[in-house]
Amino acid sequence: MILDMKVPSPGESITEVEISSWLVKNGDYVTKDQAIAEVDSDKATLELPAQESGVITLKAKEGQTVPVGGVVCHIDISAAPSYGQANQKEVSEEVSLEKVAEVKVDTSSAMLLEKIDTYASGIPSPAARKLLAENNIQPEQVKGTGKAGRITKEDVVQTVASMGSPTTAPRSSQVSRLSKLRRKLSERLVSVKNGTVMLTTFNEVDMSEVFCLRKRFKETFKEKHGVNLGFMSFFTRACTRALHLYPDVNAMIDGENKINFAYCDISIAVSGPKGLMVPVLRNAELLTFRSIEQEIKRLAMRVQEGHISVDEMTGGTFTITNGGVFGSMLSTPIINPPQSAILGMHNVIDRPIVINGKIEIHPMMYVALSYDHRIIDGRESVGFLVAVKEAIENPVEHLMKSNPQTTLEL
Repeated sequence: MILDMKVPSPGESITEVEISSWLVKNGDYVTKDQAIAEVDSDKATLELPAQESGVITLKAKEGQTVPVGGVVCHIDISAAPSYGQANQKEVSEEVSLEKVAEVKVDTSSAMLLEKIDTYASGIPSPAARKLLAENNIQPEQVKGTGKAGRITKEDVVQTVASMGSPTTAPRSSQVSRLSKLRRKLSERLVSVKNGTVMLTTFNEVDMSEVFCLRKRFKETFKEKHGVNLGFMSFFTRACTRALHLYPDVNAMIDGENKINFAYCDISIAVSGPKGLMVPVLRNAELLTFRSIEQEIKRLAMRVQEGHISVDEMTGGTFTITNGGVFGSMLSTPIINPPQSAILGMHNVIDRPIVINGKIEIHPMMYVALSYDHRIIDGRESVGFLVAVKEAIENPVEHLMKSNPQTTLEL
């Protein structure tokens, strides 16, 4: 019995996928739920599991676009695994290797071939001859790779690094097709550049209080909740507070209308094997420190394992990205459409600052807010960042209601 394997719907609004890579070969025996292919959609890379066990026949090629519901392969569910054929193939390969190892090479013939294959035997092409003259290179210094040992222009270019110094360094290149996810991301980034009036405003945040709280509670927090007390929970709560104070930052444009959201679905940028993903923390304004850290950990693991779904990355109203984990000092993050703003966090560095007229060393972080000026004015953007700064520099008062022990559920 032959089963048609069709492309399931990865999510709403997705009508086609691209076969990124086959994880099995034509004629392989696959088991039910075994990952047989990776497919790219506009929003995510997903694994395609086998629906039944059997021998597979591939019907779509790598790089081919297939509509949702289209057939990508057949599975003969009545066939049994051909272990005997596999073993026979391995034996034949071993025999072939043994035969190759037994081949004897006549030393005098090898020396003769080496003598024939000298650099001096090459005749340069007209273009190669011109390059040789321009760079004062003798034909004997170049090995020809053309027909009958002819020296080509490319041979000379490889010998003359930057058209100056002689070298034998390789100058190869590789062309590979962008994944469907990366192509879609490129389109979205270009649309942001062309379709918004994006500006970025900056501020700096003293992280001393957050450092003290984490040092004081991190062991107990991890022991009780199974996750670390990280920066992201502080910044997520600081952002939801600031979004409440400046609601236009939590809005988006729909044609000629403005949509203000009464909830905060915070997109958190996570770097995965297939690129940057933005899973969403739903109703982040209602989440505790524990809930934020646990949900971020869960979503980050799904991104790393390639199991994140389209629904988990759709519908955010505001984005937070942390370039500091890669060592970034300062950046201008790009808005995640159709949202209107994104907060960029950066690395924490001890810097001298003036406190009450005295110079002190404090752990400082630069923060950046990129926003769409069509909907957010300077007052709102600057005020939002100041509100985030206030909350991070005084988290006990603004984020913990003066009771960190209770707020952290310890």
